[in-house]
Amino acid sequence: MLDPVPATRSSTGLAVRCTRALLSPWSRFSLLVAVLLASAVIMLLFEPQRLLASGGWPPHLDGSAAAMLFGLAYGVCTVAFVPRPLLNLAAGALFGAQAGLAAALAGTVLGAGVSFLLGRVLGQDALRTLLRGKYLKAADGLLSRHGFRSMLALRLFPGVPFAAANYCAATSRMGYPPFLLATGLGSIPNTAAYVIAGSSASSPTSPVFLAAMGFIVLSGAGAALVAWRRRHRLGRAGAASGEAAPKAGARAGDAA
Repeated sequence: MLDPVPATRSSTGLAVRCTRALLSPWSRFSLLVAVLLASAVIMLLFEPQRLLASGGWPPHLDGSAAAMLFGLAYGVCTVAFVPRPLLNLAAGALFGAQAGLAAALAGTVLGAGVSFLLGRVLGQDALRTLLRGKYLKAADGLLSRHGFRSMLALRLFPGVPFAAANYCAATSRMGYPPFLLATGLGSIPNTAAYVIAGSSASSPTSPVFLAAMGFIVLSGAGAALVAWRRRHRLGRAGAASGEAAPKAGARAGDAA
């Protein structure tokens, strides 16, 4: 009669190996890529931004309930890479300046939070092994050490795409609460400008619309200037960290 113990141990070992393989960093990263690709494909096929812009809500929903539904849909759409400026303009056109701004900000924080969690849980361990370039290392250092301040600057001067900032922050060691707080506060000015522009788009010569568009243009120019200056700072920081590593290794060798 065959002893069942070896067979049991073999099946248990196989299950453990399969579990480790499924939970490995690169397996989780592959799942993240699959989720993001599926989201992008769904966005291209169904174009949910048209539904948001046309206000295709159930007939019994209006007012605050419709704004809440819009905020939820806004968050999902940002995860699926729908451009936020289009969603912000739609929020202003559908709900006006005040309710539209509240719905857009809620959707912004929701979408950023979901993207951050996806990147942190599924992609951080794998992506951190790819941080070899000096700019990537310097950016990771800024987000890890000065997460709130750095993310607040990224949101105030929207030169970096929304999704890219979310996943860069998730890859770093930045905390979740500072990320959400910086996203909420830093997104207010630019989001408000787009929402106000959308709410007053029917009067393109009105002072309100012109002021909102002027702010959008100025914030874009400021973002380009900040990105140019930060690129040089990141280059210097990366060069300094690259010089520090050989010196530290030399000191360790001398000590040995």
